[in-house]
Amino acid sequence: MVDFVRQDLVGIIIVTNKVVSALDLQMIENYVKSADCINANDIESSRLPQSKSYLKIIGIPYLQENLVSPITSSVVEDIKKNYIFNNIVLALKPQIIKVFPKSNMTIIWVNIWDIQSSSKVKSLINRCFNVGSYIVTICQV
Repeated sequence: MVDFVRQDLVGIIIVTNKVVSALDLQMIENYVKSADCINANDIESSRLPQSKSYLKIIGIPYLQENLVSPITSSVVEDIKKNYIFNNIVLALKPQIIKVFPKSNMTIIWVNIWDIQSSSKVKSLINRCFNVGSYIVTICQV
């Protein structure tokens, strides 16, 4: 049974009197998409409440291509395409920060949506993967 439905700036919030199953989520999503006052194309997939988790990716030089040009967003896009980020939804755009003014190393801060048990974050911590010719590591904040 649905107790409360509210639409705000974040989206549609539905409160129920029980823990919902995957079937319940699908049923709620179909109902909301069929409403006349809501554009079905604007609806993302329904999900249970989540929290944000922060991770950092280390091991990428700030200056790329013969130490001339700084890191670009295409490098970050390559990171998001890596298989270990399947089923990971970013809460914000990754942030690129130079470690020290005289250093050539970069930290990429990643903010992801995670369930409250933090299982997605736990599966990523200390994982290594390639970005171009560099081996990078995901660390916990």
